[in-house]
Amino acid sequence: MTMHLKLLLRWLPLCLIVIGLGCVFYFGWHRYLSFSALKDYHALLRGWAEAHYLLTAIIYIMVYIVAVALSVPGAVFITLTGGFLFGPIATLYVVTGATLGATLLFLAVRSALGVSLAARARGWVAKMEKGFNENAFNYLLILRLIPLFPFWAINVAAGLLAVRPVTFIVATFIGIIPGTFVYVMVGNGLSTVLASDQVPQLNVIFAPPILLPLLGLALLALLPVIYKRWKRRS
Repeated sequence: MTMHLKLLLRWLPLCLIVIGLGCVFYFGWHRYLSFSALKDYHALLRGWAEAHYLLTAIIYIMVYIVAVALSVPGAVFITLTGGFLFGPIATLYVVTGATLGATLLFLAVRSALGVSLAARARGWVAKMEKGFNENAFNYLLILRLIPLFPFWAINVAAGLLAVRPVTFIVATFIGIIPGTFVYVMVGNGLSTVLASDQVPQLNVIFAPPILLPLLGLALLALLPVIYKRWKRRS
């Protein structure tokens, strides 16, 4: 009986995550993570944030935790929404929520599967294994700074390859700050467009609140290419 209970507790977190992700798609909640949804509800969201700032910030962080833990596609729209609602300070909210959500998934995978599948790792997990074995912190920091793999894939691989929880949490928190700040500032720039309730014109991209974050976004997109070329040369 004790053995069955241990097995249940070991798999329960991962099972809950899978069930939660299934519910998101079954009920269609993922459809709210889009530019059209942000345009439709921006006035309501902004009004709620202004009237109940602290409560809105807490709910926002909780939503981000759940979205990242379940690996729901479209977390970028939650980040943009944070920039729209809270401005640059949303970087702290996003980094906190994303780190906690990623840690939940990491611990769930580690608990259920752990190193049992690491020896049979294939594909993208095998590609990460050498880097994690050599220097887990620095490698994870690079993976967070330079998006060579999807965010959820790094969380799963770190759990399979037995990365220390402290290493995972600290490297994740620090590594996602630059990218998060760029996306938050893009969302902050969109507030001008959404508040006007007009169809955006092409010349709006030349406004500094939108142009500068977009340039930062372009730089982020180039980082994987730069890193791979540097890796080949070295």
